Amino acid sequence: MALSRWETMTQQFLPTLLFFLTFFPSISFSTDTITPSRFLSDGETLISSNGTFALGFFTPPKTTNRYLGIWYHKLASPTVVWVANRRNPISNSNATLSIRAGDASLHLVASDDSTPLWSSPSINNSIPDPIAQLLDNGNFVVKSPNSSSILWQSFDHPTDIMLPGMKIGPNLKTGVDRNLVAWRSLSDPSPGTYTLAIDPVGVPQFVIRDVSGNWIWRGGPWNGFGFSGAGSNQFFDIGLYREFISSFNTSSDEIYYQFNMVGDAISILTMDQNGSTSRYGWEASSQNWSLYWFAPNDTCDFFSTCGINAICDTSSSPICRCIDGFNPANTASWRRGDWSDGCVRTANLGCEANGTDEFMVVRGSKLPDTKAAVADMSLDIDGCKARCLMNCSCKAYASADLSRGGNGCYIWMAEIKDLKVYADGGQDLYVRVAPSGEGSKNKAWVYAITAVAIALFLLIILICVFMIRRRKLRKLLEEQSISSLNWEDEIVHKGKEGNSTISLFKFTQIVSATDNFSNFNKLGEGGFGPVYKGKLPEGQDVAVKRLSTRSGQGLEEFKNEILLIAKLQHMNLVRLLGCCIHGEEKMLIYEFMPNKSLDLFLFDASQRSRLDWRRRFQIIEGITQGLLYLHKHSRLKIIHRDLKASNILLDADMNPKISDFGMARIFDANETQANTRRIVGTYGYMSPEYAFKGLFSVKSDVFSFGVLLLEILSGKRNAGFHDFGSSYNLLAYAWELWKEGKWMEFVDPALDNQFGHEVTRCIYVALLCVQESPEDRPIMSDVATMLSSVSLQFGSVKQPAFFSMKDASDSKLPLNMHVNSSSNELSVTLVSGR
Repeated sequence: MALSRWETMTQQFLPTLLFFLTFFPSISFSTDTITPSRFLSDGETLISSNGTFALGFFTPPKTTNRYLGIWYHKLASPTVVWVANRRNPISNSNATLSIRAGDASLHLVASDDSTPLWSSPSINNSIPDPIAQLLDNGNFVVKSPNSSSILWQSFDHPTDIMLPGMKIGPNLKTGVDRNLVAWRSLSDPSPGTYTLAIDPVGVPQFVIRDVSGNWIWRGGPWNGFGFSGAGSNQFFDIGLYREFISSFNTSSDEIYYQFNMVGDAISILTMDQNGSTSRYGWEASSQNWSLYWFAPNDTCDFFSTCGINAICDTSSSPICRCIDGFNPANTASWRRGDWSDGCVRTANLGCEANGTDEFMVVRGSKLPDTKAAVADMSLDIDGCKARCLMNCSCKAYASADLSRGGNGCYIWMAEIKDLKVYADGGQDLYVRVAPSGEGSKNKAWVYAITAVAIALFLLIILICVFMIRRRKLRKLLEEQSISSLNWEDEIVHKGKEGNSTISLFKFTQIVSATDNFSNFNKLGEGGFGPVYKGKLPEGQDVAVKRLSTRSGQGLEEFKNEILLIAKLQHMNLVRLLGCCIHGEEKMLIYEFMPNKSLDLFLFDASQRSRLDWRRRFQIIEGITQGLLYLHKHSRLKIIHRDLKASNILLDADMNPKISDFGMARIFDANETQANTRRIVGTYGYMSPEYAFKGLFSVKSDVFSFGVLLLEILSGKRNAGFHDFGSSYNLLAYAWELWKEGKWMEFVDPALDNQFGHEVTRCIYVALLCVQESPEDRPIMSDVATMLSSVSLQFGSVKQPAFFSMKDASDSKLPLNMHVNSSSNELSVTLVSGR
């Protein structure tokens, strides 16, 4: 393996450096320039005058292909920052780079073919002695020897890394669009799936898009300090580290973002193959790259998570809410956690010249999508308001340049989309809403008459109630009693249909069982509310899930959840015993799991030894059967969507039981796949198609099962996994050892080599489950068959999906290692045990 892009420099600096020397040329020119009479051969390098950068030939890991590139030469980690022939690799070590006299074009040619593998465009035919020079900033330029004017430069054609002084954005005059495009894979620098670009439509903004043009993340418009959506610390600007200064330029000739360093600091911006953009800084003390910032880094960072006219806030539960003055467009979908339909106005805008409409302020916001917005830098904030009121199409406005005290304004001419708020940071957005009064003065008489009519009607009602109050109260009490009994009958009746007995507990019973919900009995807390241990009068231990009033669950939805869980009866699923409703209180009562959750044993050095191989395989088989039941054998086809070690509870005999069905989805019998904009679950366990596209199916659960299986076998978390040489997560580590026939090294050392022949099957099955394409993954019935088959034939295994999310708390991640810890759990059910 050749480059720091793929090496763990933190733990293996010296051997890795020696390894690099094998693949980077040891012969270098004494110059930084090539001419028509002096070309560059494979095995030679150009070195910039200050020694910072080198240009030459290199080989990525796991391939024999050669590429012409530029890398940091002085650093202990010679990171490749530009590749010339990323689409056309060189198949041998006999290529040359030359510059032609006359048209000043560069040509990369293999010795066995005169057709260039890569070339720069012809400039003109009047430059007899052009030169190509590697500058100290890493820019490779073509120019005339007697002129400083640049005829062509590599900075106009970046690959996946932005260097200081480089511009990202379209040159409107030349038509060159300077974007960062990720590598296809660690072994292939050809253009990959994701691009970081400036979108010039409307008010320009930074975006990450996929090959289909779909936006993954939106950095928002420039606000004078940084991009609005780059985060509360604005790491695109000087920010916390005071090491670089950013600028943004918009003119008729070009639109671009640029940053330059302060002093000797080194920083770069990358477009990673996993769909995230990252900023790294070089730490001289540790001789390593440190991760400063990355995006997307939470659920609200993904484009338009909450639909139009809604606010996404990761600090609240649920994370989506309508802007004041708006209501959910589809209440039923909203209650299910599907916010894709967004919100609609509660009242139409007045749109009158006298300005009766008002503006509601959204504090600390990431400015919404500006594709349909306009900018006017001649106005102050009051002028923005006045202009917005003059145009009925105006939906909102905000200051455009915060660096000059709120100069200029952005005006939104379409519905608000992709609005996020920060707990710290952001800026004010003024959203246009209907007047809080009764409406137009022209219709005041209508409202007055309506008010009088309502008052008379209420007076009549009060008189009637007063005259027949006893009879009415008695009737109401009877109706309430009947309604309660009917509801209880429905639960008991349908519970019996599901072959279970659902008990209806009184609130006083639950208060007594949990010692008035004391903190001593609290087992944990998630987005749906806290969970308490309780003891019933007959001595049975239970777990009480007390739903928070913020969870958004109404009585009907709560009832449906009870009836759903009642129908899921399997020895490897946690059993629902009953429920309790008391006023606003809604509670679910489950069987209590004395050994709490699997993660507390698996990832604890002092407890791991209790999980010998027999118990681990028993747990694997139990999880398999529970998931198979959900997917195939239950009355309803259920996709769990949050299978992980902390959601596997253990009874007194260490038998596993799948828990937490708060995120589960029901599929129709003929339904194979669904789509959602609400990505729920835990990064590190999510399948790539679900995390990036919102597509989920039984194969999504299979992927999570594969990750969980690898964790059980190794005793290591996939989240935060970056301690195993060149492998950057648990999936990669398992695959590398499997390919090399060293699978025994993957097994948890705590087992002390005391494990059965099933281990090999388990690793093989796990690798099949974590394949990138859902079509390559088995279904759970096949998994169960393979795990129990002593004569299983092992076929070839493709490279697994190496997707996971970065952990922003880890400031020592090597550049482009993609060591993406998954500790950023988005699950709202964080109960550790029951």
